[in-house]
Amino acid sequence: MSRAHVHSWLATDHPARFNASARVFDLGGLQFSVMSHNTLRANRPSKLIRQSDPEVFQLHLLLQGACGLSQAGRNVTVQAGHFLLVDSSRPYEGWRGTDDDPAKSLLVQFPRVALGLRSDMVGQLAAAPLPVRPGITGVLAGHLRHLAENAEGLTTRDSPAVAAVTLDLIAAAYADRIEATALLSPESRRQALLSSIHDFIRQRLGDPGLTPETIAAAHQISVRHLYKLFQHQGVTVAAWIRRCRLEQCHRDLADPRQSSRSINAVAARWGFADATTFSRAFRAAYGMSPRDHRHLGGMT
Repeated sequence: MSRAHVHSWLATDHPARFNASARVFDLGGLQFSVMSHNTLRANRPSKLIRQSDPEVFQLHLLLQGACGLSQAGRNVTVQAGHFLLVDSSRPYEGWRGTDDDPAKSLLVQFPRVALGLRSDMVGQLAAAPLPVRPGITGVLAGHLRHLAENAEGLTTRDSPAVAAVTLDLIAAAYADRIEATALLSPESRRQALLSSIHDFIRQRLGDPGLTPETIAAAHQISVRHLYKLFQHQGVTVAAWIRRCRLEQCHRDLADPRQSSRSINAVAARWGFADATTFSRAFRAAYGMSPRDHRHLGGMT
């Protein structure tokens, strides 16, 4: 992992009992990793920086356990549910996980220049915990969790677009942290707003009253602006909502644990008020009826 990421000295208190797993994905513009391990200590002194410095940031999202970091004059300890940014160009010491409580985290490594912030602002971010809360940090955390679940299915064609969206969300989250949103590029602001809208929709798919009007009002934009945002994706707002609802129904109907729930109940759970409309839309999307899909799912 030291070779895959920034070179540092790694150690653990009990090597014979050390357990760890890691998945690393190269998305072109960034590197994304999913990690789990018990006690691990990392040290990157000035000597290693002089030998090699890729000039990158590592953004850690702690999902479980605790970690500590000393860098840029800060000494912090954080729990799960926080982001922590590490600067490869500054010496640091850190630890993560315990023997009794392994740490699980998501890590995004990307060029420092990708944030598009001045160097004096960058110094405010290293080793400064950023809690996950409703808003842009919640959208970023949700995006990274979703990426962890789907990264293995990404193609080389998908990766650059996913990397761009991820970097835009990170830039928006940290620009908001230091109240520098105006420094973001128009594209970054647009992508951050669109990602926030996507998250808003996914959280409310079961509401039959989810409409462009309610979505626009919640984000303090006009319906016309909302339509323009989705035009960049080549899809209408209504079509995107329908696609998301169908994906959830497709998943639930293939789940043996939900076999006792009727097809109509599954459809209603995800916002389809009319069974005929749902069945027609499902067949158009997947080439078979909901009933046939459930039957095939039960056979696998």
